Amino acid sequence: MSSKSNILQILEKNRGTYVSGEELAQQLQISRSAIWKAISELKKEGYQIISVTNKGYCLSDETDVISAEGIGPYLTNGSQDMIHVFKTVDSTNLVAKKMALEQAPHGTVVLAEEQTAGRGRMGRSFHSPAGSGIYMSFILRPNLTSNDAVLITTAASVAVARAIEEVTHIRTGIKWVNDVYMNGKKICGILTEALTDFESGGIESIILGIGINFSTAVSSFPENIQQKVDSLFHEKPAGITRNQIAAAVINHVLCLCNQLQDRSFIAEYKARSIVLGKDIEVIQGTNSEKATAIDIDENGGLMIEKQDGTITSLHSGEISIRGNFAS
Repeated sequence: MSSKSNILQILEKNRGTYVSGEELAQQLQISRSAIWKAISELKKEGYQIISVTNKGYCLSDETDVISAEGIGPYLTNGSQDMIHVFKTVDSTNLVAKKMALEQAPHGTVVLAEEQTAGRGRMGRSFHSPAGSGIYMSFILRPNLTSNDAVLITTAASVAVARAIEEVTHIRTGIKWVNDVYMNGKKICGILTEALTDFESGGIESIILGIGINFSTAVSSFPENIQQKVDSLFHEKPAGITRNQIAAAVINHVLCLCNQLQDRSFIAEYKARSIVLGKDIEVIQGTNSEKATAIDIDENGGLMIEKQDGTITSLHSGEISIRGNFAS
């Protein structure tokens, strides 16, 4: 790690308190001038660092910059060394996919402050402005077939809901198959893509993309979706950072990856569902039909009852909740 990275890590671990220049110099075995240079660079990158003579340096609690060093102190699963943070990318999924093809290991995470071509399901774009969202993609290498891949999306939805509630105490719901909702509006989208081994037919790796609206202004979204989306916060909250939520998501995603086969998370997925018991419209390609959502099966599929009384499970496509709900 560079001196700048080491200093940031120490300041993050001591966020809100002062660390003397002498202590930093002794701990890192570098000169005071090297510390001053690194601090200056961090300030240019947006870190609010308070410098006080005879007290040292303090990373302000108001600082909210995505970084591996800021995520690291909150990790219980995974490794800080496997977190890669970029200022701007076209899409974290595309970056992660390239890294996966270069044999990046299971548990690698890509994050960005901004996406210029963020991607959602069904070829849609994902609004990803700088400084107000959490945009991240995982490289996962579970032992799954393509038929089981929906389990990753199901588990990821639960992981995000758990992470948000753990850090913010905000209860969220899940709209099948992969959207996280708060008060009837979407605050998180999940995009799962598989890289397959053509010889074995199995999945070589899964790219799991997660985008969370942390404090993005609703007015900044495309006008046609402003009534359907929201953010966790309408202004940046005191005492809660994007790094904390990102770390919690990493912890829960990697934990649930080890529980895919026992499907223990399905019960929570059901409990958080906002669609069960509701009249829905099922959209598959250019076709749509009305149905009622009645259950979630053990593979994460949505069990529906069609208007003719037929019961079947959906494992692809999308749904819209009928009525006044913002779906």
